[in-house]
Amino acid sequence: RPLLLWWGALGPPFLPANGQRMQKEGLVKVVEEWMEGTPFFLVDVQISTDNDVIIAFESSTDDVEIDDCVSLTRFIEEHFDRTVEDYALEVGSAGLGQPFKVLKQFEKHLGQEIEVLPKTGKKETGILQAADEQGFTVELIRKVKTEGSKRPVLTKENVTYAHTDVKHVAAVVHFS
Repeated sequence: RPLLLWWGALGPPFLPANGQRMQKEGLVKVVEEWMEGTPFFLVDVQISTDNDVIIAFESSTDDVEIDDCVSLTRFIEEHFDRTVEDYALEVGSAGLGQPFKVLKQFEKHLGQEIEVLPKTGKKETGILQAADEQGFTVELIRKVKTEGSKRPVLTKENVTYAHTDVKHVAAVVHFS
């Protein structure tokens, strides 16, 4: 799935007349209004000190298309006055292989292969079995030496991680 981007421009009321940074809460409210009743969900909103805005979103059912990015950009621009000053706006999909940031990304990838990098350990790959606000469970295949056997045996093991115990989690992408 390609990373899709659409550039547009934003204006006040993100940046009030007194020159303060734009407010993330107002932008998020408008984006969530656009997403209401659609399969889309917000992954991330970043606002730089120069008021460059980056919005990343995904769909729980399909890929994010360029038309979706254009539609969201236009919706945002309809809700904010551009006549005073323009701001950079980048709207796009969250991107392949990027770390998960919200629970809906975990839910979207249930039953699929993911990569987990724990804070204390090495990267592991397994099948996402469950996820909630506290953590997630992954089915890993590990080599385990059993008593009486000369060689390790591959065994499936469900491992539960707290979100706070991992550096990153991302979907595994296979190109064929």
